[in-house]
Amino acid sequence: MSYTTAHFKAPFFRQPSSDPVGSQRTSIVAMFNNNQEQDHLESIFKQKRILRSKVRQALKSMDPSLRSQEDDVIQTIVLEAPWFKSSKRLCAYISCSALREVNTLKLLSQILQNPSADGSMLQTAKKLYVPRVEDKNCNMRMFHISRIDDLVGNSMSILEPAPVDADGNEREDVMHANDAVDLVIMPGLAFDRSGRRLGRGGGYYDCFLKNYKELAKERNWKQPLFVALSYSVQIIDEVIPVTANDALVDALVSPCGVVPISPAALERMKL
Repeated sequence: MSYTTAHFKAPFFRQPSSDPVGSQRTSIVAMFNNNQEQDHLESIFKQKRILRSKVRQALKSMDPSLRSQEDDVIQTIVLEAPWFKSSKRLCAYISCSALREVNTLKLLSQILQNPSADGSMLQTAKKLYVPRVEDKNCNMRMFHISRIDDLVGNSMSILEPAPVDADGNEREDVMHANDAVDLVIMPGLAFDRSGRRLGRGGGYYDCFLKNYKELAKERNWKQPLFVALSYSVQIIDEVIPVTANDALVDALVSPCGVVPISPAALERMKL
């Protein structure tokens, strides 16, 4: 008998059977975990909204004379602090009275001051970067300025640096600078004593700090000190709920003094 290939049946290989029950179970678990995470985030956002409302009311109720007094005390504490005096390059916010932020005019004026009559500087010269909000998607840049006149009011009457100077030259962006800043002075709506910060909901500082920390790490720079200025009513006893995107501060400056929190602050703010 002559055999041809037609006489042979191809060997039968059993395909691994799919497990519809197992796949369904995996999908249900993933969905459950996603729902749990979403519920957790919603809970955090709700707590933040409640806290923001409470602190805004406390700030609104603050006596103007007390606010002015605390503004002066806080700025004086910073100006006299060794960790501030030794800083060479820093970022600092331009305070907005409508937002009831701790005033920084005295602080910025001292940084940008002119030489005295004999030509000597009253304090070591510092390079200053201040924020400019680019859009509503958490994008904020820090530009170098050399005088208060470099600031212009935006659509919300908040002072910001124009992206170009009076001569039409682009201002230096801190993210493109050749040298690291050693200090970042920032605002906030509320703080707890563990360094958690409650912002106003825009995410601008959280995004900027994340990006700058990554830049410093890439360039093997020492991380700057992240210091927040706070009125007495803004430091709360309860724990501020945070997400993975929320940046912590290293230290607080209130009318009662400096509160170092992180190991870096405890080391660099030694008296």
